[in-house]
Amino acid sequence: MRHTLLPVAIVLGCSSLPLAASAAGNLNMICSADVVVCEHMTRIFSKEHPDIHVSMVRLSAGEAYARLRSEARNPRTDIWWAGTGDPHMQAAEEKLTQEYKSPLLDQQQDWAKKQAEISGYRTVGIYAGALGWGYNTKLLAEKKIKPPACWADLLNPALKGEIQIANPNSSGTAYNTLATLVQIMGEDQAFDYLKKLNANVSQYTKSGSAPVKAAARGETTVGIVFMHDAVAMQVDGFPVKSVAPCEGTGFEIGSMSIVKGARNLANAKAWYDWALSAKAQSHMKEAKSFQLPSNRDAEISEYAPRFENIKLIDYDFKTYGDSAKRKALLSRWDKEIGASAQ
Repeated sequence: MRHTLLPVAIVLGCSSLPLAASAAGNLNMICSADVVVCEHMTRIFSKEHPDIHVSMVRLSAGEAYARLRSEARNPRTDIWWAGTGDPHMQAAEEKLTQEYKSPLLDQQQDWAKKQAEISGYRTVGIYAGALGWGYNTKLLAEKKIKPPACWADLLNPALKGEIQIANPNSSGTAYNTLATLVQIMGEDQAFDYLKKLNANVSQYTKSGSAPVKAAARGETTVGIVFMHDAVAMQVDGFPVKSVAPCEGTGFEIGSMSIVKGARNLANAKAWYDWALSAKAQSHMKEAKSFQLPSNRDAEISEYAPRFENIKLIDYDFKTYGDSAKRKALLSRWDKEIGASAQ
């Protein structure tokens, strides 16, 4: 009996999956914000839309992009919310996501609308934040190391083994760092810099925000992250100071995309429109999310690093959101940096 019943059970189980996935009231979402923010926003949406059951999984932006590629022929995800814009742009270019113009698009900041325009309306900006780092003030003082204020300062031999940064293959934050340095220095010079920086890096983490969380706990001294992630640690009472590099720095446009072939398209659009509203975005600061919201009328946290106080480069989202460019930079990073970091 075991030999006859088991195959039947498998067939029935498999055949029931599409029915469950496409049932009315479901929404399958990948969230690439901090897990606390993901859970907070999901709870609020669910209260406001009790008829929609949200199944949320938290993945870093690089992992989310890889998931969408792997699911391309049989999408299981309906919407991808948050995470750095570069992977969202790459997904748009590969037509892994679909065009949608929200009725709330006109309420967004110009940088958010531009993100939508250059992607063919396959993604849209939902928040922005500048790249930098956070350092543990107590550890730096104990080790008698001069606080790093510029990219060049991170090469200080005194910081050997004292820095963490994420792996750009999995982390949108780290890919943004790689692209930022290439735009500031030129590609060859940027990779020369990264090779020198590698001597000071103790770990390449999976998650983009993990390095500054490690710095907050005293497990490392410096974490290269988006500045708002460092600020979040400071607000939590940890001895962390955030830094905007003196030479200039890049920034992210956190984005949102509906997956092409989404099984629960109407519910994906419901989240999309809700997430672009001022009311929804004003809730993000409650979860200590200190990015700049895309809706012009959304409330901004008093702790959010303001662009007018930071030397920003004119980050080229179109070029560095291109799949071929991403592949080339990551391949070079793997050969010249990643291989030596094993």
